[in-house]
Amino acid sequence: MTLLLASSSPRRRDLLARIGVVPDITHSPDIDESPMKGELPRVYALRMAHEKAAAVPHSPGQVILAGDTTVAVGRRILQQAADKEMQREFLNLLSGRRHHVLSAVCVIDADGKARSRISDSIVRFKQLSDAEIDAYIASGEGLGKAGGYAIQGRAEALVNWMSGSHSGVIGLPLYETRSLLSAAGYPVD
Repeated sequence: MTLLLASSSPRRRDLLARIGVVPDITHSPDIDESPMKGELPRVYALRMAHEKAAAVPHSPGQVILAGDTTVAVGRRILQQAADKEMQREFLNLLSGRRHHVLSAVCVIDADGKARSRISDSIVRFKQLSDAEIDAYIASGEGLGKAGGYAIQGRAEALVNWMSGSHSGVIGLPLYETRSLLSAAGYPVD
């Protein structure tokens, strides 16, 4: 049985290694990640994980694993920060308040049956000064990341409270992932 990881994220590969899983194949899905009008963040994250899993070319009998991490403030989805201006907007919005990090996982088993789960973590940043925001943006760390930050780096020192899955906030909730792989018949230690 082979495992295809539908992601080019080195963070997801590193997280899988923590539970002793090494994908046999990695393929980055090419999908439109735009939210639908009025789509709620939880629904969006699950839809993205399913679409990513379904979009990768695969061979019969392969197990496919895909994930999506969505940062949400209320009903607003904060996508990947495309530039420094967007990142600044996101960090100002997140400063001193709670937000949700929804990390969805979809596994398609060797018979083609899709299963999914979602991890909902709550993160609160300290009140960020302009200087702290400037320094974080200058680091280049949060560009291309959901919500404009990466908790596994410098941003972790800006978080004053968190509830939920740390691995989910990084990009792949390991408890849910392990459960889904096991349910799909993929051997997990």
